[in-house]
Amino acid sequence: MKRVELVFVPSPGMGHLVSAIQFSKRLLDRDDRFSVTVLSIKRGDVTTTDAYIASIAASDSRVKFIHLPHVDPHPPPQQKPVEKENTHRIQSQNDLVKEAILNHVLPTTTPLAGLVVDMFNSSMIDVAHELGVPSYMFFTSNAAFLGFMLYLPTRHDQVGIPFRESDPDSVIASYVNPVPSSVLPSFAFESSIVVKGHEYLPMVNHGRKFKEVDGIIVNTFYELETHAVNSFLDDKTPPVYTVGPVIDLEHKNHSGVNQVKYEEIMKWLDDQPPSSVVFLCFGSWGTFSAPQLKEMALGLERSGHRFLWSIRLRTSNDRFAPLTDSPNLEEILPPGFLERTREVGMICGWAPQVEVLAHKAIGGFVTHCGWNSILESVWYGVPMAAWPMYAEQQLNAFQIVRDLGLAVELKLDYRRDGELVMAEKIEESVKCLMEPDIEARKRVKEMSEKSRKAVMEGGSSHASLGRLIEALLLSANNIVPRK
Repeated sequence: MKRVELVFVPSPGMGHLVSAIQFSKRLLDRDDRFSVTVLSIKRGDVTTTDAYIASIAASDSRVKFIHLPHVDPHPPPQQKPVEKENTHRIQSQNDLVKEAILNHVLPTTTPLAGLVVDMFNSSMIDVAHELGVPSYMFFTSNAAFLGFMLYLPTRHDQVGIPFRESDPDSVIASYVNPVPSSVLPSFAFESSIVVKGHEYLPMVNHGRKFKEVDGIIVNTFYELETHAVNSFLDDKTPPVYTVGPVIDLEHKNHSGVNQVKYEEIMKWLDDQPPSSVVFLCFGSWGTFSAPQLKEMALGLERSGHRFLWSIRLRTSNDRFAPLTDSPNLEEILPPGFLERTREVGMICGWAPQVEVLAHKAIGGFVTHCGWNSILESVWYGVPMAAWPMYAEQQLNAFQIVRDLGLAVELKLDYRRDGELVMAEKIEESVKCLMEPDIEARKRVKEMSEKSRKAVMEGGSSHASLGRLIEALLLSANNIVPRK
């Protein structure tokens, strides 16, 4: 059979972009009948994502990139007030995606086998319909949260209103245990504010659109989320392909200042005993108030454990402002803390998370529970303490603590700008996490072995990717794209 083309449209955030591109590379490694074009969306601070895309383009010629023009999020003044900025932005991007495919992909001799869109780009499923090609969803979070997203429109059709904090626990098929309202994402509540357009009704609509695709590709593996994956075995859900863990394990080239920081961090870790260091890192948007940082410092010091702590602060009061390393920690942390902990702790800003988790000195990971971070921790067999902050992280924390037993609880229902987590709780959780014989440590070690087997020949994710390839190639034989 001739080569066929897949077009990927990831969301611009690093967590979405990296896993989508890494998956496309895994697909190309598996079957040379595919070629891949990635449509790159410009949004917000693009320095980091542009650098990543440039590095991939330079190192792997099999992945082609088309950079879409930046979309002004503000609608034209003649539009009605009720037409939200988000609707304008999405429609503009849909038009750009369709134009790019019509002008740069369809004119080539390689047939277009399908459009693979990010979970937040569900409106682009309509572009695939218009072009007469199959659509697939690349779901960068976990299978359990996919189940929640599919549950949202069903529940909304029944009750017609968002969740309330006082609601009883919800029975959601993809979770083993009933889910408390306190761990639901902020967008699910009636009091939720519009955050870049991702408020309640748009998320309900995402869930509806998910059911229109020809398949949903999930960055997870069957052994990790057996219950959740089995919950999709019905006639209402498109085929679900578990292809994870999809982790960027190879892209470890650091340059400039980051290379210096990398060497400093790794040298410090090399000098620490095995499994003796607790690593605290909270993702590309994870930051805390000065009072919370003080409590964290006191809790860490009282725990008596060695620590590597990534602290980053906002560059402005804008909640979406990028994070930067802090040059004046002495003014933020408790008096004398840095001097007292100089022999047992290291504070850094940016941290090479994958390489740190792989280091033998790391014995525990205090995490914001982003799904990529969870998969990386599982891959390297590091137990977690769950401290979620935003998006679906509260649900992820609930799952890894209550359903999967891979983490200890720190504060499952923490919200940014919410109540302080006091030093006593942090001390207690860190001490529990670093115990050598806790059940979470045993379970995550077992799951680490299963994660590696899943992607090997004969493993569950390897087999699932094979089924996806068969579906893609079968549909490619029957496509007559509309130009």
